[in-house]
Amino acid sequence: MCEIVRARWGKAAHITFLFFAFCANIIVTSMLLLGGAATVEALTGIKYELAAFLIPWGVILYTSTGGLKATFMASYLHTMIIFAVVITMITLVYIKVYSSDQIYSFLANTVSYSEEQCMAIYSTKGTVETSFFYSGTKDTLGETEGTPQYACGPVPGNSQGSYLTMLSGDGLMFGIINIVGNFGTVFVDQSYWQSAIAARPASAAKGYLLGGICWFAIPFSLATSLGLASTALMLPITRSEAGSGLVPPAVADNLLGQAGAVLILIMLFMAIVSTGSAESIAVSSLVAYDIYREYINPEASGKQILWVSRVVIVVFGVFMGLFAIALDAMGLNLGWVYLFMGIVIGSAVIPLWNMMTWDKASGKGAIISAWGGFILALIAWFVGAAIESGEVNVTTLGSNPVMLSGNLVAILSSGLIHYVYSKFIDPQNYDFATLDANIHLVEQDLSGLTNDVIDKNEIRRAKRWIVRRGYILTLVLIIVWPILSIPAQIFTEAYFAFWVLVSIAWGFGAAVVITFLPLFESQDEI
Repeated sequence: MCEIVRARWGKAAHITFLFFAFCANIIVTSMLLLGGAATVEALTGIKYELAAFLIPWGVILYTSTGGLKATFMASYLHTMIIFAVVITMITLVYIKVYSSDQIYSFLANTVSYSEEQCMAIYSTKGTVETSFFYSGTKDTLGETEGTPQYACGPVPGNSQGSYLTMLSGDGLMFGIINIVGNFGTVFVDQSYWQSAIAARPASAAKGYLLGGICWFAIPFSLATSLGLASTALMLPITRSEAGSGLVPPAVADNLLGQAGAVLILIMLFMAIVSTGSAESIAVSSLVAYDIYREYINPEASGKQILWVSRVVIVVFGVFMGLFAIALDAMGLNLGWVYLFMGIVIGSAVIPLWNMMTWDKASGKGAIISAWGGFILALIAWFVGAAIESGEVNVTTLGSNPVMLSGNLVAILSSGLIHYVYSKFIDPQNYDFATLDANIHLVEQDLSGLTNDVIDKNEIRRAKRWIVRRGYILTLVLIIVWPILSIPAQIFTEAYFAFWVLVSIAWGFGAAVVITFLPLFESQDEI
């Protein structure tokens, strides 16, 4: 990504978007380690700091020896195992142990309790005086006001206080934050770009679309099974523990005991090693190609770049282990960092989109809009916390409305600034045909660049294919599906059963595609 920025917009823009690229990799890796270390501590008793420091070493050893090709191969195997655990959990919740009707009844029961009943349920002696419902810890009993720390009673902001609805204020805010943040990772995270560049145009277009559809089964099917089960069964999971990603291990342990804990640990290891490897290679690529070769040793050989890459992988792994410990010491968990992600990298999204699609996109405008959007987002974030709560701290900065304001300002302000600057102040007339000439290969290695890869007609066909289907899928998932769920308001038992059926079918279908399609497409090479 940064090499393309340099080829079109020059050094200043290159340095600007290097900053945002590093931010994306650090944030994504932080989330892996924050969630991973918290889960390991909860399931094994290993101290959080030790887990956060040791987890990166598995990624370091595996990535530094295998490289990008090993990442691709292992990602396939790891994803197979992850989906095996996903469909196991879906089966347990809705087929083997419970049914959709039972979970529906339990969820309705959860929101039926009054405040006094919830305080009695989450207490040491069944009384309000011994309640830890508001404190979240048995060390502090008897608090009668504040933010509830457990899922019990009506849900504020939801239609009729129900979990069985799409009419949710917090749900809508989280959805928008989620879209902004993940736009940021897809556009700014180097790992997405290098995977796409390593594939043939037609394969990349189809692979990313199909991969996105299959990936959706992870949040959709897991949330519908383990997420709703934790609330339906009223497991004693605090708000902070949920934010640390401890809902899946808690439900798995409740359903299967020690075996459930082992399954979640296996799934966690597969996810961390696979994604962590991609992030490590992304960072090593940025340092080796965009800093070392670009500014330190322009004539670097392939061996020199490989050596730099391996050193960076080790340094980055050690740094991220220490950084995750520091984040935890500051009181930041997986959920907080996830919501914060779009504030940091959201302002780079639209300038990068324009770089690839708009001939008038200005390099100066991109620099101004990326930094301007970032600064405005931080201002909106801090001001929002001060207005909403009267003080600025980790808790107030982490609320959904405050995070939403920062995310929206980041992406919208940068887009507006870049459009205005490019349209009225510094319009360009860029010839995309000249882009390739400014991309410098290492030792002019053209291996793997077959005719179909460099065929302009093939690339144009791939672009048309993905643009049409990408827009349609986006419209369906973001607009059509939620709107179609609104008339139902509070789901009936039958409607919820259909929702569960869709999530089960999506999970099993994705598992089948992920497992067998790569084997089918690679049968000649195998």
